[in-house]
Amino acid sequence: MNPGISVRVIWLASYPKSGNTWMRMLIANLSAGGDTPIDINDVRFDGGMASARAPFERLSLIDSALLTYDESDRIRPLLYRAMRNSAGDEEDGDISASAQFIKVHDAYTFTADGDALLGGSEAADGAILVVRDPRGVAPSLASHLGLSIDQAIAFMQDVNASFCGAPGRFYNQLRQQLPGWTGHTASWLDQRDLPVAVVRYEDLQSNTADELRRVLDFAGHDATDEQIERAVRFADFKELQRQEREKGFGEAPRPHANGNFFRRGVADGWRDELTDDQIARIEAAHAPMMRRLGYELPPSDAACTQSALAGESVHTSSVR
Repeated sequence: MNPGISVRVIWLASYPKSGNTWMRMLIANLSAGGDTPIDINDVRFDGGMASARAPFERLSLIDSALLTYDESDRIRPLLYRAMRNSAGDEEDGDISASAQFIKVHDAYTFTADGDALLGGSEAADGAILVVRDPRGVAPSLASHLGLSIDQAIAFMQDVNASFCGAPGRFYNQLRQQLPGWTGHTASWLDQRDLPVAVVRYEDLQSNTADELRRVLDFAGHDATDEQIERAVRFADFKELQRQEREKGFGEAPRPHANGNFFRRGVADGWRDELTDDQIARIEAAHAPMMRRLGYELPPSDAACTQSALAGESVHTSSVR
């Protein structure tokens, strides 16, 4: 890192549709002044997303379209380490004097050479893992991708799933491996390269200011109570929805036939969106991880998940 500059690099990690964008809006609005929230489209920046092609090509001097997914993956750890060394060089919407938050949907995986895809401890100081009840993820993911809820449930169980990873296609982002909701979450919880603070979407909704404060303390990012109160107010879900209605949202992957990017913003909306069968399938597939994160399941499920949890340390939303 540059002499005299002390900027902590923090991965803002999540399985898609778990609250990553909302967290970014909260952090971005810490720097908002007066009575005007940050424009939701001003939070877009290539350097703030791990899978963005622009910084990859700028630093590697390679046209990423010429590389296979695996070839790109072999280069990515080197680039993240280089980016870590230059943290603080440039002003950016999510860079402050103390912390730089970088969005990442990738699971914590390793390259064919055995290197941590995200560069390990040489590329970042820690990670905020935003998790969400998979019963809430499913309908939101279905809307986001233009899938049926049943298709979204299947995607969340697919250990070979990815974003931007279909053969023979070129995307504006690098491939992001998503080995199922459980596999993705476990990859971040079980790695030992970086300290992780776990934030549940549901806790962020019920106690936004305290959860934001905990995130900032973990990241070593100073903020006053006034800044946090203003950020919570400016990033309120109704405000984000208002801006999207009036201006659109550039990070939306396509025109949303099934709704907006900022769709509902409620913790238990799945109760009136999923059928009993769909709920049962999600719970059967992800019960051990749901219990590990403290999500409630029907009492009848306890017996079938007890063996899966035997000997496994329980992680809650505390910082480890």
